[in-house]
Amino acid sequence: MARDIQITFDCADPAALADFWADALGYELQKPPGNFVSWDDALDAMGVPLERRNDASAVVDPDGAGPRLFFQKVPEGKQAKNRVHLDVRAAPGLDGAERMAALEAEAERLVARGATRLERHDPAPPFGAGHIVMADPEGNEFCLD
Repeated sequence: MARDIQITFDCADPAALADFWADALGYELQKPPGNFVSWDDALDAMGVPLERRNDASAVVDPDGAGPRLFFQKVPEGKQAKNRVHLDVRAAPGLDGAERMAALEAEAERLVARGATRLERHDPAPPFGAGHIVMADPEGNEFCLD
């Protein structure tokens, strides 16, 4: 039986990183539990002090198809290159110059949101369709594919 998964990011600023990834993926902030209108209302009811309200955040696919992304505050910074990373499928069905133009446009959009462009890999047939390596605002690598 296949299992539902969540992808967890250790980070310094869960709210900001959740906002970045929601925009990058077309996700939305997870709605508060129960009948609460806002997260502040829910956290007030749970007794969470103001200084702990950015300890975690989550974003979800509004269509329910993709995995939940969970962001948790940790004291240490990023230490090395990710061994696992996300590939953001920004140019599905496109090839060659058209594909790379679509990837470049998305790279520019995400740089404006705080991402860093790391390197471009041009198409290299038969296996490499071309991609751009990026880093999110906290340095986690991902690819525009």
